[in-house]
Amino acid sequence: MTLAEFNPGGLLVAGGLLLPLLRGKFRALFLLLLPVAGLVHLSVLVPGMHGVVDFLDYELVTLRVDRWSMVFGWVFMIAALVSAIYALHLRAPLQLSAGMTYAGSAIGAVFAGDLMTLFVFWELTAITSVLLVWAGRGAKAYQAGMRYLIVQIASGTLLFFGAAILFTSTGSLEFGAIGLNSAGGWLIFIAFGIKAAFPLLHAWLPDAYPEASEVGTVFLSAFTTKLAVYALARGFAGTDLLIPIGAAMVVFPIFFALIENDLRRVLAYSLNNQLGFMVMGIGIGTEMSLNGAAAHAFTHVLYKSLLFMSMGAVLYRTGTAKASELGGLWRSMPLTTAFCLVGVASIAGMPFFSGFVSKSMIVSAAAQGGYLFAWAALMFAAACMFLPDIKIPYFAFFGRDSGKKCQEAPINMLVAMAIAAAFCIAIGLMPGRLYALLPYHVAYAPYSVSHVLAQLQLLLFAGLAFALLVRWRVLPLAEPGINLDVDWLWRGLGASVVKTVARVFEIGGYCLGALLSFKLSLFSGMVERHRLPDGFLSRSWPTGSMSLWVMLMLVAYLVLYYLGG
Repeated sequence: MTLAEFNPGGLLVAGGLLLPLLRGKFRALFLLLLPVAGLVHLSVLVPGMHGVVDFLDYELVTLRVDRWSMVFGWVFMIAALVSAIYALHLRAPLQLSAGMTYAGSAIGAVFAGDLMTLFVFWELTAITSVLLVWAGRGAKAYQAGMRYLIVQIASGTLLFFGAAILFTSTGSLEFGAIGLNSAGGWLIFIAFGIKAAFPLLHAWLPDAYPEASEVGTVFLSAFTTKLAVYALARGFAGTDLLIPIGAAMVVFPIFFALIENDLRRVLAYSLNNQLGFMVMGIGIGTEMSLNGAAAHAFTHVLYKSLLFMSMGAVLYRTGTAKASELGGLWRSMPLTTAFCLVGVASIAGMPFFSGFVSKSMIVSAAAQGGYLFAWAALMFAAACMFLPDIKIPYFAFFGRDSGKKCQEAPINMLVAMAIAAAFCIAIGLMPGRLYALLPYHVAYAPYSVSHVLAQLQLLLFAGLAFALLVRWRVLPLAEPGINLDVDWLWRGLGASVVKTVARVFEIGGYCLGALLSFKLSLFSGMVERHRLPDGFLSRSWPTGSMSLWVMLMLVAYLVLYYLGG
């Protein structure tokens, strides 16, 4: 197998596993060389199906190179390099190993040409990423990591059995357009939706990301959810159900982000909001909207990493990322402040920054397609999400002076932030370079007078609203506390229901056991006298159906463990 037939994710996975064996400067150098070599590897890939492997009479395609896989491959590899630079100060080889192996797993999944190869890398992202949550240390990080792992494993379980059901009905494991015409398609759709943080399935994201280490959160923000966006675009483009799901995703996180005190949790809700733009673009399903989803995923990886890096630097220097404990840090950390402002301008969609040239493409596709509800939701979110976006630099670096004095971020953190900020500005100024990478050749000019004026008006009024809210103290924008959204259902009401049901079954089990013993004794006598005819229980069952029942039992066990814990 030549280099051009080898999945580039495998390079990072193998190299990540070797990192703990190295020491000092050799480890740091090797950490940087891995994504650099990965970028070189991407540049020599040839479009087509490569790396075909025969496994148990099945044909697996370990490397599919096309415009979809390449655009995500490029941004994932850039994110791996930026994250590696940001992590150079670490003296934790296992965390570095987990981060690089996690990045490689996500890249491997992007280039997977069949559902089984996708499943292998899908599960590997879950196992490696949970180590980054646990790297935050402490009881909260451990508990959040356990919940995160259960949810991610449940996603992988659904993907596996969905693929098995599809294979029994179609005889193919190809990872292409799937749709919702079968039970297998629905299982895979839900599996992707869990990783994409669909509404009611999203609680793992704001629960786990703020508990990870400052480096772990940067890695986490780049890969898991955008891998899910890629998978949805590959398997469910044009699925109408994604439009209302995306609309809900762009709206509901705004309210939680506004009242949240932990600024990294604010960023997690903001991440969920931005995913809604991509999901809605995939649901609309036109070439313009799909290009917009891919472009927004690309820009989002970079500016969200930049924002998490800036808050990670604050956490590293001050020991906290809570709005109520910060303020006035622009004097101590002026460069970090500047980089954070670039990230905020990008995520807000300010003209001449990266978010504008990707977000406006999705909004335009919704308007051109006549999706008025979707367009209204996107415009509402674009205006209102600016409030919590401004909240991050205001309470961390400006606002009231907390009295905290600290050093500027370490040089490696500043270099990583500078690279991400440079991408945010360069893409905003020269969007043609990004558009050339997108899956479809569609002419689009983001810098029309109407686009620019409309966006500036939205941001102006949103900024004015924020200033008034802060002045009038209408909202508790920086108060200590813990906010639960649907977590209350899963960990509060759900736990109570599970314990009650378990108690009922425990009491009823004794009575049922006695009754079953009596009936089985009668049944045994009947079997001795009569041969049972072929019927419902004695017939041969299809593999797909058996897989479905096994999957349901496994998922039920995971849910009960999650709620009961």
